[in-house]
Amino acid sequence: MIRTVPQPRSSPDAAPGSPDAALARRYARELGWTTAGRDPLHLLTGESFDVLELPAEAGHSVLRRGVRTGPVLLSGTRMGLLVATGGADELPGLLDWLEWGPLTPDLTAVGAGGRVTAPPLPGPPGGSTGAALWLRPPEPRRAPGPMLPALAGFGSSGADAPDLVRLVDAAATECHRVRLSHARSGVPTGVLTRGSADQPLAFS
Repeated sequence: MIRTVPQPRSSPDAAPGSPDAALARRYARELGWTTAGRDPLHLLTGESFDVLELPAEAGHSVLRRGVRTGPVLLSGTRMGLLVATGGADELPGLLDWLEWGPLTPDLTAVGAGGRVTAPPLPGPPGGSTGAALWLRPPEPRRAPGPMLPALAGFGSSGADAPDLVRLVDAAATECHRVRLSHARSGVPTGVLTRGSADQPLAFS
């Protein structure tokens, strides 16, 4: 059976002429991503991508490790790592296989039926300023599609796509490290500590 991919939809909720409406059109035109809602605008997951979410402090450590990623967004105290569609369903099994199991409750995933806040895109019009921003912005779509972390042969757009297993292992390691560090110091997990927030990093 041939799987049909629905055309991207701009948010029907965004008021015409508003920054959200302009941003929704850019996401649909430049990336083929579906949006919904307003104040803030949201990206729908499970259609073009899924998102791994983790505390921002752990996420910055993952980026410093040089692990290959797809686009990366920051929303409050949480970081989102975009992965190939289906990656959210794979997360529990991967954590068990990597022997992390329940040790990393702060590493979660958003897949089919979910949504994340849509950060402004680089360049005008960037859309309304909100609580989210791109640390590694997505590149305009080009055949055969964006290079998102995936399992080999699962949602991958090519042999050079970042590896989902390595990304999950690095994310779980840093989540556990941050959790232990905060437990020793009495700082609640999810609270940014001094020096944990870095400058935005270029897409790689």
